Amino acid sequence: MNLTLLTDFYELSMMQGLFLHDENPQVVFDMFFRRQPFNGGFALFAGLQTALAQIESLHFSDDDLSYLDGLGIFRRDFLDYLKGFRFNGDIWSMDEGTLAFPGEPLVRVHASLMEAQLIESALLAIVNFQTLIATKTARIGLAAGGGGIVEFGLRRAQGVDGALSASRAAFIGGAIATSNTLAGKLYGIPVRGTMAHSWIMAFGSEREAFEKYAEAYPDATVLLIDTYDTLGSGIENAIAVGQKLRDAGHAAFGVRLDSGDLEYLSKKVRARLDQAGLGGARIMASNELDESIIQQLVAHNAPIDIWGVGTSLVTGAGDPALSGVYKMAARQSGSAWVPTIKVSNNPDKVTNPGIKQVWRFANGDNNLLADLICLAEEEPRPGVAYTFHHPTGDYRSFHLSDYHAITPLLRQQMKAGRTITPWPPLATIQMRARDELARLDDTFKRLINPHLYKVSLSDRLFELKARLIRENLSRGAQQ
Repeated sequence: MNLTLLTDFYELSMMQGLFLHDENPQVVFDMFFRRQPFNGGFALFAGLQTALAQIESLHFSDDDLSYLDGLGIFRRDFLDYLKGFRFNGDIWSMDEGTLAFPGEPLVRVHASLMEAQLIESALLAIVNFQTLIATKTARIGLAAGGGGIVEFGLRRAQGVDGALSASRAAFIGGAIATSNTLAGKLYGIPVRGTMAHSWIMAFGSEREAFEKYAEAYPDATVLLIDTYDTLGSGIENAIAVGQKLRDAGHAAFGVRLDSGDLEYLSKKVRARLDQAGLGGARIMASNELDESIIQQLVAHNAPIDIWGVGTSLVTGAGDPALSGVYKMAARQSGSAWVPTIKVSNNPDKVTNPGIKQVWRFANGDNNLLADLICLAEEEPRPGVAYTFHHPTGDYRSFHLSDYHAITPLLRQQMKAGRTITPWPPLATIQMRARDELARLDDTFKRLINPHLYKVSLSDRLFELKARLIRENLSRGAQQ
């Protein structure tokens, strides 16, 4: 599907204005977010591959141009220009699955102003959503303490694309499988499902329904035991079927709880399974779960092995959107690059000027210490003590000398409009996210009141930002 018109209308009207005035300088834009989602201590960057595939395929079809022509706003010479339009810029970014924090560039776009503007809306829509959902899934996984998370959100997602994008992002964030069959096909995600209450109600008895299912899937039997009476009939009928499967040499057996007091029921069900010689049977739980509920159940030793999470996961419940924005950082004037800055009365909204790189500092155990945003021509050297300035540009700072490694986070992913890095399998991205989280101290991963990871400015960037703020304020006062 051609999604070139998936852009805010003012991007196109500004493009025409630039075209008419023959004003289309080379620029650099940064995509970053301003605050952590869910009041948490980290985010997981996701959506890059989806976004770059969209950018690489940009073109205005005849149908697109006919629609734009019919609006009565765009001139024929501009529409003729759009016929041959392609994105020819360069893109630098973090790798998907990388931990990210407020204020640091996730994506850096080098392109003409018209090109850079046109891709803004789609880039933000894709990366904001997938980063949000990957982060939400990681939080749920942390709450589960190692229990498997299955994404069950297809029927509650925000539309078809929301469902597919959420499945992809959830897998990056640590889900072990999805119920979304199309997402499984498109992205290579393991698919999983059990049964609905309608299966059980379609037979003459609960026992018959369980037996028929086990006959069809003897090596993947998970029985839903709460249709009628979880402890009165559901678990007993499930045990009878489970024992038959065990005696026939089929070990993959489990039950699912989808209602009621999950702590109480899971403990009772676990006890009955163990008494019946089904100690290897797994218990799956679902029913409007989120990280808070799961954390409470785990804290109370609920013996649940797998968590089916739907609505709260795929909708990012608790935070409607990542606060990602896209701002110009530099423009070319002649042969020189001129840093640009957006000044605001709100210090958090003052942008960081210039073409930048993010450097991540780690200790000898490879655990994360802090990130330093530098100008691109800077290259921190191991063994040197560095000053980390507060990102809002105020007086706060600290010095870091006790570290072991420094790693640049932004690398070139696209050159002249074509992707230049091979896309890793989604499972590799998931493993990167898992490894990244393992490097982050537990204090940053708390669900409530996490420690704030330090993202700071280098000496040179701090001085440049302060100078440009003064110059812009002075220019405003003169006007």
